Amino acid sequence: MNFDFADESPKLMMLLWGLVAFVAVVGGLLLLLDAVPSWFARRRDAQLIAASASGAPLPARTKPREGLFALFFLLPTVLLLIVGLVVPAIRTTLLSFMDGNSQNWVGLSNYEWMFTENSIVRVLLNTLVWVLLVPLVATSIGLLYAVMVDKARFEALAKSLIFMPMAISFVGASIIWKFVYAYRGDGQEQIGLLNQIVVSLGGEPKQWLLESPLNTLLLIVIMVWIQAGFAMVVLSAAIKAIPADIVEAARLDGVSPWQMFWQITLPSIRPALIVVVVTLSIATLKVFDIVRTATNGNYDTSVIANEMYNQAFRYGQNGQGSALAVFLFVLVIPIVIYQIRNLRQQREG
Repeated sequence: MNFDFADESPKLMMLLWGLVAFVAVVGGLLLLLDAVPSWFARRRDAQLIAASASGAPLPARTKPREGLFALFFLLPTVLLLIVGLVVPAIRTTLLSFMDGNSQNWVGLSNYEWMFTENSIVRVLLNTLVWVLLVPLVATSIGLLYAVMVDKARFEALAKSLIFMPMAISFVGASIIWKFVYAYRGDGQEQIGLLNQIVVSLGGEPKQWLLESPLNTLLLIVIMVWIQAGFAMVVLSAAIKAIPADIVEAARLDGVSPWQMFWQITLPSIRPALIVVVVTLSIATLKVFDIVRTATNGNYDTSVIANEMYNQAFRYGQNGQGSALAVFLFVLVIPIVIYQIRNLRQQREG
């Protein structure tokens, strides 16, 4: 395959201008964030020096000026939120009430399709299974790791090994596990670890990713493998933050390790547990890469994010894809509200 710079020059120029625009915008924002506070500080120092030299009272800070100063820093964030979140959310919501070509209004037909089409109902059920199992299993395994390696001899090494999958992208992890689940016919040497174990035990190799609903559970294993390290790190930090006097008093009372876990450790790390479960729930609702890479959503393994992509970009059904996106957004909102309320209660408490 030959690469012709002359033919590709328009694309290269677009890339170059994009990089220049990015550098200009980011550099400009960084320059403003550095120059404006310095200018206000120098102006304030000059006013103080002048007031000190003349014997006049020191100028007081005015709240309106401080409000403008705060608005200056908030304005870029607000603009980015409006452009990158609010406007797309409104547009997607409007598109969900239109047909596939985004020309005619169809009312709630796309939402009716979502809950009546058998293939989409399967997608919703798969997503429900993901949301129920991944946070529960990943948090449980992370908690088990955190308790087991706490104050162990090789704690740092163990935590590094457990956390390592978090450094791998979802696509990379999916490719790794596709080799684990790989299948070759009878009589051939198995390259998949799982089938090799089955064959060595006298069983027959299987096409694991083709058998529903087992294939969905095997994809969930990939997500758990990645996220268990995150849960372990957060919960391990929470365990180490338990006051030593509480632990010592419990030991003096003669509690067993099992009682220590249920009566001291678990109640003390409850806020951290909630953070982990909420974070994993949101990440699981949005899962796309694993399903896309491992099965492409085939064999009854698709989830909402993958089906949303298929409808909008592969099948050209903008209305149905937008309806799935809106439904996914609605599912995330209660979790976010719960997390905000929980953080507010902790702050007040």
